[in-house]
Amino acid sequence: MAEKFKFELQDILDFRNFEKEQAEAELAKALAVETQINDNLQNIAAQFIQLKKATDSMSDFEDIAASAHHKTFLEYQKEELLQQLAQAQLVSQEKRGILAEIMKKTTALEKLKERDEAAYNEEETRKENDFIDDLANSNKRLSGQARQ
Repeated sequence: MAEKFKFELQDILDFRNFEKEQAEAELAKALAVETQINDNLQNIAAQFIQLKKATDSMSDFEDIAASAHHKTFLEYQKEELLQQLAQAQLVSQEKRGILAEIMKKTTALEKLKERDEAAYNEEETRKENDFIDDLANSNKRLSGQARQ
């Protein structure tokens, strides 16, 4: 029976696949941070709308002043979150770049493995065909000698 195909760079390919999984997980974490910040921004936007509606019906000066103070606080939170979002987007972009580079290396190794395995299979098929031909030829010679 023929020897099983062994890719000489399998350990490296396994390591690259591990790196790819790690990079995917890191990107997922970065995207989760972005999503959380966007959710917080939407929450602040909803608070702005509620505050605007509440302020429109206010007539007491203290309530209006408290509303203005709360609006200032919401604006501050919004600006902080926008800065965090910009930073998080930079991190996500960096993680995407790292993942793309790792995927490029992994894909190259996978293609090399496929090419090597195809060549190996072709060689094994050729060897089997040669063996069968040799066997058939030796049988013909033996049966030819037996007739004589």
